[in-house]
Amino acid sequence: MRIGVIGTGRIGTVHARTLSRHREVGSLILTDADPARAQGLAHRLGETAAPGVDEIFEWGVDAVVITTATSAHAELIGRAARSGLPVFCEKPIALDLPGTLQALAEVETAGTILQMGFQRRFDAGYAGAREAVRSGRLGRLHTVRAMTCDQSPPPPDWLPLSGGLFRDTLIHDFDVLRWVTGREVADVYATGSDAGPAMFREAGDVDTGAALLTLDDGTLATATATRLNGAGYDVRMELAGEADTVVVGLDDRTPLASTEPTGPPPADKPWPGFLERFGPAYEAELNAFVQVALGERANPCDGQEALQALRVAEACEVSRRERRPVALAEIPDRVGAS
Repeated sequence: MRIGVIGTGRIGTVHARTLSRHREVGSLILTDADPARAQGLAHRLGETAAPGVDEIFEWGVDAVVITTATSAHAELIGRAARSGLPVFCEKPIALDLPGTLQALAEVETAGTILQMGFQRRFDAGYAGAREAVRSGRLGRLHTVRAMTCDQSPPPPDWLPLSGGLFRDTLIHDFDVLRWVTGREVADVYATGSDAGPAMFREAGDVDTGAALLTLDDGTLATATATRLNGAGYDVRMELAGEADTVVVGLDDRTPLASTEPTGPPPADKPWPGFLERFGPAYEAELNAFVQVALGERANPCDGQEALQALRVAEACEVSRRERRPVALAEIPDRVGAS
């Protein structure tokens, strides 16, 4: 099996390393907007670098992995679909609904595979939470608290391209909330603060955000995020039911310090970032994609799943901007809907 990897930045490098050592993958073709970066990675992995995207399709591959800047995702998904190739793409499909819906329409027309990179679905903790909910261990689920906290902010020039805190960061929480609970979000009320560094205000973004979400069975969920969690990278989900409560992301590396006299000690080595926290999950999702491309398993996270997470993020942005509750029914889910 020959796979083309488009984009060899931080996450592209991680995915290329995983694929390069996969027993079902014979070779990779790597390309990047910075040809020297792709060439360097190809040399380290013993793979082939291509001068551009065109060569990925002209030289012939069996599948494509897209880890470019988000602005290129939709176009590349469409091109791969028209070429009849299965695609793995980092989230999101696009930074807006029209671009997302158009790319999904191309995939549907072509009848090809699109697997999206929501790696938390492959994390052992979230899988355990899903099982706890689905098995009935928690009883009736009444409250979910989700959070994503980055230790330090991203580069200022990246912020205007990110889509904002809700689309870039909390979209992971929105996706895994649906996956763990098996429920849909009915409505949201969201707000944000730009009281931190000026670069967030200049980008029209917020450094900290919070959303109250009501699920379609009445379960209440909160989702919060910040770019400025100096203690370390902190991603958790608490699920409380009438019979029991469980938490995802609580271990000896969680950056928490208790103020209780008999509380646990602070983490000795707190998580520094998402690559370290979710390393096994990133590897598992690429292994799953190889199986999907070979026809050995069903797609674990298709484009429609990504669309639903984006719709929640879009509803949060509308709510933050207009300072009002927003029903998900207000957010289009197909081309031509209003």
